[in-house]
Amino acid sequence: MNAISAFGRKVQSSALGRRQSVSRSSRLATVCKLHKICVLPGDGIGPEIMNVATKVLSAAGQKEGEEFQYTYELIGGAAIDATGSPLPDKTMTTAKSSDAVLLAAIGGYKWDTLPAGQRPERGLLAIRSGLNAFANLRPATVLRQLADASPLKRELVEGVDILFVRELVGGIYFGQPRGFGVNEKGDRIGYNTDVYSEPEVERIARVAFEAAMKRSKRLCSVDKSNVLEVSQLWKEVVIRVGKEYPDVELSHMYIDNAAMQLLRNPKFFDVVVTSNIFGDILSDEASMLAGSLGLLPSASISGSGPGIYEPIHGSAPDIAGQDVANPMAMVLSAAMMCRYDLNIPKVADRLQAAVDKALDDGYRTRDIWTEGMKLSKCSEIGEVLLKSVSA
Repeated sequence: MNAISAFGRKVQSSALGRRQSVSRSSRLATVCKLHKICVLPGDGIGPEIMNVATKVLSAAGQKEGEEFQYTYELIGGAAIDATGSPLPDKTMTTAKSSDAVLLAAIGGYKWDTLPAGQRPERGLLAIRSGLNAFANLRPATVLRQLADASPLKRELVEGVDILFVRELVGGIYFGQPRGFGVNEKGDRIGYNTDVYSEPEVERIARVAFEAAMKRSKRLCSVDKSNVLEVSQLWKEVVIRVGKEYPDVELSHMYIDNAAMQLLRNPKFFDVVVTSNIFGDILSDEASMLAGSLGLLPSASISGSGPGIYEPIHGSAPDIAGQDVANPMAMVLSAAMMCRYDLNIPKVADRLQAAVDKALDDGYRTRDIWTEGMKLSKCSEIGEVLLKSVSA
């Protein structure tokens, strides 16, 4: 099965198409199976939020007749401490043999002084590459309960619903050559290569156009084609692929303007497709439209193998172990996993509904707390969600 047909099979609703309802055959609705999940708690707040997510996911699955088998493995800093590698072979083997990968967060100050090739982030890049998870879907949705939590004015952000389709296994993060050297003046230099092939751009463009077809049929491609040859190729290929989707309104925007428009007029955007580094920057910027990184999940899919589901925030080592982290993005990442890889949308619906109800009832971790709301610890949010999905 190629990536595009698999994308059409996996992506039915949620962040990809919150505006489109999902229909399933009665056969899919009644078939139950054991779902093998590779669980990667990682570093910092990762174990805390993963503990909440797996408990809530298991409870939601039990109510819908679905069972999850969790295999815990190491990645990032925890893996370096235990094995010397940010991605042990055992972790990669488990990931490849699982139905999906649920990942929390990696990295921390402890490992910042390691050589670049040995840092925790290399483990994340390696597992994405190893699973060929080339399409990163990052929703930036302003939940109605939290429009006032955004640093921007409510009238700017209320109703914002953007899907970023980020190319994930190419570009400057993976391009060769890369490294350190000395120039002709004897000065030490660092260098990276931003490179994309036509097939790499074609496949991510098709994912983005398919996503746009399921939403409002608007796609904005972000590049820097006025300066970079790699972006000129990107734009040419996106335009060519776009001719296969005449119903989709395609626009183009330079990265610097896109960064500005996300703050000035975020409702202009519906689906955004862009390269690895630009997508990394823009999706993190867009997360603040919602007021917190702790609310936004992501999916990284290949179309043929297990996907990787993770919140877009980092490991937050400064608050690790304090029971104050926001677990909602981790739970919503599990919901995306249920929709995209596991084909059990009823479980995803339970998880999404539990988060919505907790917010409706005023429960807030400190990153999204405002006067009059119920300031809650990570574990307390977990208990609230557990009660809701079990009802």
